[in-house]
Amino acid sequence: MAADCTDTLHYQARFERRWRHLTRPHVRALAWLLDAPDLLDAHAPCWHGRIASLGAVAPEVEAWLAALEADPAPLDAALGGRVYSRLGLYAEKLMAFHFAQRGVLAAHGLQVRTTHKVGKETVGEFDFLLDEPDGGLRHIEFATKFYLLDSGVDTNDFDLLVGPNLADTLGRKMRKIFEQQLELAWHPAAQEVLPRPVTTAQALVKGWLFHPPESEPVVPGITPGHCRGRWHTLSGFAHAGERAGAGARFVVMPRLHWLAPLKVRAGDALAAVPAPLPRGELAALLAKKFDVDPSPVMVATIREEDGWLLEEARAFIVRDEWPAQAALRRVAGRGLSV
Repeated sequence: MAADCTDTLHYQARFERRWRHLTRPHVRALAWLLDAPDLLDAHAPCWHGRIASLGAVAPEVEAWLAALEADPAPLDAALGGRVYSRLGLYAEKLMAFHFAQRGVLAAHGLQVRTTHKVGKETVGEFDFLLDEPDGGLRHIEFATKFYLLDSGVDTNDFDLLVGPNLADTLGRKMRKIFEQQLELAWHPAAQEVLPRPVTTAQALVKGWLFHPPESEPVVPGITPGHCRGRWHTLSGFAHAGERAGAGARFVVMPRLHWLAPLKVRAGDALAAVPAPLPRGELAALLAKKFDVDPSPVMVATIREEDGWLLEEARAFIVRDEWPAQAALRRVAGRGLSV
């Protein structure tokens, strides 16, 4: 049982207990962004106080989310009815809607450019500028990330937290945020576009960390109660059925459903979620998929309750070659100097 994706630590059950009345995917995703544990521990010394946290969901925000469940028109209008291909942009639009509804959003996606003889060059972009009580601005650099920990030992090496496509690590991401993005307000060109001085610049990072099979390493700097799953090689996932039994059912998670725990109507053809499959059938399907596309696949263990498919746990399934490839793709400068 330990090697199955059903051994994650029940965040899904806690989310369902609190938010079971929320069934619309956009509203659930927004609730997750506001309520989920931060991926990074704002109190960890390694972040030097540069990590933001939203804090607990206030009763008035909880009531606001319930109102959006009853009438999602304002949220749908803010999203614009478009089909989002980038999960990060989708999450950013949800957060912009939240900040705007709170009345604290001074700017979203404000670009900073320098002018040269041959034209303009983009220096950077402020994700969010929020009004502060003292009259200043708070710069929030926002990210939603999904990392696989490619080691089974305790580590403070953030380059061991690797993105599914191997092109990103938490170390690389945070170096860019700290050394470039959070310094943007002090660039000379920024003074021309900022409506008021920036008094605070922090990163807000939400996401899920996927731990190795049969291991739960400690990563200093990561929130102890973070949202978590497992990752398995395809052969490891297929063979886990010998210990876990044959009753489990799984669905492949569409990218825009990666934020909140999955909840869709069983048999809903409009839900964009594939039909549940037993382990053997899913493993065979993924083997064919990996022959064409090597990208890891997120799957959810699900149960059916009162006509709903509910996520119990989640995992990334990777090709058998993935662990060796992850080791080769680690960046040369390994320490996180922030």
